[in-house]
Amino acid sequence: MTLPPASAPHVFPHAVSRLRAARLARSSKPFLARGGPRGERCAGCRLLPSHCICDLRPNLPVRAGMCLLMADIEPLKPSNTGWLVADVVADTFAFGWARTEVDPALLALLADPQWQPYLVFPGEFVAAERVATDVKALDASNSKRPLFVLLDATWPEARKMFRKSPYLDKLPVLSLQSDQLSSYKLRRSQRDEHFCTSEVAALCLALAGELHAAQTLEAYLDVFTSHYLRAKQQLPVDGEDAPHQRLRTLSRR
Repeated sequence: MTLPPASAPHVFPHAVSRLRAARLARSSKPFLARGGPRGERCAGCRLLPSHCICDLRPNLPVRAGMCLLMADIEPLKPSNTGWLVADVVADTFAFGWARTEVDPALLALLADPQWQPYLVFPGEFVAAERVATDVKALDASNSKRPLFVLLDATWPEARKMFRKSPYLDKLPVLSLQSDQLSSYKLRRSQRDEHFCTSEVAALCLALAGELHAAQTLEAYLDVFTSHYLRAKQQLPVDGEDAPHQRLRTLSRR
């Protein structure tokens, strides 16, 4: 694994990066992304060095926090978009999920009085009284910061995590409603209304009133997707295409 490019001094090991390193350290054999060993990847963005996006990482203030509860191998996948959430939202926390145990640090985070946690999951799977539609409804004084708990996994895995995590049962469930269809092109769900983790995080930020951060995360996902697919197709990056221009515009605000 190579180090991030020297031209990207703001790259640092965020929560998802640290979880990935810990998961790799526990592995008995090396994890090979789909396609096999086709060269080293940048440690800062997981892309091929020729298609690195570290210099494009946005730097903006975000009041909300994100708590990613990640299925076992999600931190290892180069296509995982929880990594992008941690790039944009400084207060992103990442924990590996296991059915038989829970990280004490996760329980401490959920109990921290500075945060109002919301478990983001479709409301159709829980009792109506547990469903929240407004992130400010539980904190009228707006004194607590919203903490969005995202189950970063495939849909079947996420449903299992939801059912078998009793420590999440007391959290209000934020059920997102959006007419937007997922545009994520790297790993497709069988249902168009299923969003990738980065898209879910952007919807949460918008609901929390952080529209600029939401738009920036959306644009960052588009740029990441473009770089990822062009690397896969052995095509050069087009730094002047619409996704790059939109990200640059948003990053200058």
